[in-house]
Amino acid sequence: MRIAIPVDRGRLSPHFGHCQSFALIDVDLEKKEIVAKQMLDAPPHQPGLLPKWLQEQQVELVIAGGMGARAQALFAERGIQVVVGVEAGTPHDLVLSFLQGTLAPGENICDH
Repeated sequence: MRIAIPVDRGRLSPHFGHCQSFALIDVDLEKKEIVAKQMLDAPPHQPGLLPKWLQEQQVELVIAGGMGARAQALFAERGIQVVVGVEAGTPHDLVLSFLQGTLAPGENICDH
């Protein structure tokens, strides 16, 4: 499984659509371990672009702090899971929490 996390200054970006880059992390769900990680610069912000772009990167799950309802719907249409309201942390730690079943979604900080 490939997980995408929007990143600013090495930590989860609070606003999905305006991050500097994305951490793309490949995990082995059976072994519950990270097998690869890469950082990609985010494309310029354009409504509706990121779901398509992340699908092209073969992402299956997005972990985010805040994300608008339209973006969430576009991800759902593409079969990409989204977890929102996650508190800031490093991509590595967030993915480990996901693998251990302790990643806690919270209140979506984005209301558009």
